[in-house]
Amino acid sequence: MAESAHLPGLAIQNSDVLDSPRHSALVRVTHWIHTLSFFALVVSGIGILLAHPRFYWGETGAVGTPSLFDLPLPFLVTTSTYIGPSSWGRSLHFLSAWICVLNGLLYAISGLLSQHFRKNLLPARIDLSWSPISRIVSNHLRMKRPSEEESLAYNVLQRLTYLNVVFLLFPSMIWTGLAMSPSITSVFPILVTVLGGQQSARTIHFFIAAALVLFLIVHIAMVCLAGFKNHMRAMITGRGAGGKESS
Repeated sequence: MAESAHLPGLAIQNSDVLDSPRHSALVRVTHWIHTLSFFALVVSGIGILLAHPRFYWGETGAVGTPSLFDLPLPFLVTTSTYIGPSSWGRSLHFLSAWICVLNGLLYAISGLLSQHFRKNLLPARIDLSWSPISRIVSNHLRMKRPSEEESLAYNVLQRLTYLNVVFLLFPSMIWTGLAMSPSITSVFPILVTVLGGQQSARTIHFFIAAALVLFLIVHIAMVCLAGFKNHMRAMITGRGAGGKESS
């Protein structure tokens, strides 16, 4: 959930502004809370997955019944120390999920009130044409480092990706997670019935999680390409290379 300075048309050429992207205190705090909670979700989620690496569609599914697909992973027997569905791994997953949800809500509400999403993430209509999108994709595939000016604002591909992550992938992740909880679905059965059953929710949950992990890998790669040191400094201290504090 990174945030960068919004420079319409990249017209500002002042050297103080061109230091690096800078982030508000709220963005920095929510970013690192989200980072830690997401890491805990991935670790505990992998443990839960290894306890039963098979996926089904519908309401039920178990060993001995036909599966939709199997992952080439071994079944690991759950023990008192193993991060699995019957151990503290599930509790860690549940706790981290709620931290992630509440932290994400804080970021989303703040972004809506400050109009961050409209100003910094909503792409202009002219940027949605094939030419700018293909140029950016080509630059990414060739691992071309963005210019100092380009690194100060989101390009159209980043804008579309962040909007999809914030408003599509994460809400879908929350929805499918709640749909796997018997206590939640006993009160709100529509959460699972529209998905076709708890096993359907689990399968969708897995694919969304894989998409988010892929997003994280690409995000880290792009940060390294654009300048890891300056971007980390900005996300930790709120100051760019020139030492200017963000508003």
